[in-house]
Amino acid sequence: MPTIALVDDDKNILTSVSIALEQEGYHVRTYTDGAAALAAFSSTPPDLAVLDIKMPRMDGMEVLRRLRQKSELPVIFLTSKDEEIDELMALNAGADDYIKKPFSQRLLLERVRAVLRRAEARAGIAKDGATADPSQAAFTRGKLMMDPQRHATLWGGKSVTLTVTEFLILQALAQRPGFVKSRDHLMDAAYDDQVYVDDRTIDSHIKRLRKKFKSVDDDFDSIETLYGVGYRFKEV
Repeated sequence: MPTIALVDDDKNILTSVSIALEQEGYHVRTYTDGAAALAAFSSTPPDLAVLDIKMPRMDGMEVLRRLRQKSELPVIFLTSKDEEIDELMALNAGADDYIKKPFSQRLLLERVRAVLRRAEARAGIAKDGATADPSQAAFTRGKLMMDPQRHATLWGGKSVTLTVTEFLILQALAQRPGFVKSRDHLMDAAYDDQVYVDDRTIDSHIKRLRKKFKSVDDDFDSIETLYGVGYRFKEV
């Protein structure tokens, strides 16, 4: 079973969530601060990390920032109930999902399963090689090259590192350039049917995608916004 790292300075949350995850068969490692967790990830990376944002020594945002410099480990953030900025910051920093405190354990388990399914599916494709599914074939759109089997993305020959969620959203857009994808369509492409996310989540992922591509090409403008409708990948 997958190993989940749970990082929170609230020992009550560590205890209750650990019990819930272990009852589902997951292996759980717990940490009370970000610095200790990051150090452990370097030697024994988990399959998924659940990070609180506000922690002593090193907060969750800094853990994710450092983690994303060398890893695409799936991350779910725990955010404060009334602080919308936490949610936007989490997604913009490269988190795969977020959950507001207080949260139900059932919701957390659903989000954990969904994120792991996406990551495992991508890893399985890369490991097995060729697939009969045409949606998993490598393709090129102008400067963009995407290879779902290897989870590889190139822009003008330069590698762009994407999280699983970012990759799925871009893939959905780029496979049919010029066609508008509503936020609902992009949610379906990137998230499990049983997991609800709001429009703001997709918008934040799009913002993160643009930022990553602009880091290798200042002139990148291939993801277009149609206000009130959705997004599309510019026709080549």
